[in-house]
Amino acid sequence: MTKFDEATQAIRVDEHTYDVCLDPGYAIGGPLNGGYLMAVILRAAVDASPFEHPVSTTAQFHKAPVAGPAQVVVEPLKAGRTVAFARARLVQDGVTQIESLITTATLQDVEPIYADEPAFEMPPVEECAKLPDPKPESGMTLNAQMELRFDPPTIGWLHGRPSGRPESRAYFRMAEPQDPDPYVLALAVDVLPPVIFSSGSRGWAPTVDLTWHLRALPAPRLAHPARQRPAGRRRLVRRGGRGTRLHRPPGRPVAPARPRRKRLKVGL
Repeated sequence: MTKFDEATQAIRVDEHTYDVCLDPGYAIGGPLNGGYLMAVILRAAVDASPFEHPVSTTAQFHKAPVAGPAQVVVEPLKAGRTVAFARARLVQDGVTQIESLITTATLQDVEPIYADEPAFEMPPVEECAKLPDPKPESGMTLNAQMELRFDPPTIGWLHGRPSGRPESRAYFRMAEPQDPDPYVLALAVDVLPPVIFSSGSRGWAPTVDLTWHLRALPAPRLAHPARQRPAGRRRLVRRGGRGTRLHRPPGRPVAPARPRRKRLKVGL
């Protein structure tokens, strides 16, 4: 079990209730990352479902939960032969913090068919840039859990040269070696900086509502024989006013969600 698996673990208390412990290692200046919180909720929702994978998730962030004990309450809504629907709430100190609608199914190892524009071509990871490490007092503990390498034009705002285009592109992988799974992808869809930064604006931009879809299971991480790094890269592009989409290069697609805002390659 990896540190991320432990940090998102949900322990069944009864038919509908799960105990969780929110990890302070996934904070952004204090508040916990929304993708991490979704992963915690999804652990409980999938365990309570007759199916194996969270194929569609919508989360509304009513409040900002803090690190420490909490509960996930899962309310099954309907289950059919191939899909099930549930409502899941993250509750802390008796108050609902996040409310989610989750659709589960069991994805098979088949090749999906897409009708869409070609994926944006990322430059080689060696030509991509890393954001400066945060100061210890910043409370940005999330950075230590993952590695991001950005397409340089999309972080021009860092040097006072915003692109004016509301999008962000990066490679992503967990800092601890781990094959990407649906829970890692739930984290990935919410890790890029707000696209409003590219317009020249700066400030706090919390996640208030997030929807993403899992269309296929991510391929296992493979060691590259020359560079000792995962060969299966996936990417997420974030574009203002649109949703979230995950890709991998030619081969089995990972997890596109429409409409699009982010594109991230998972695995460096």
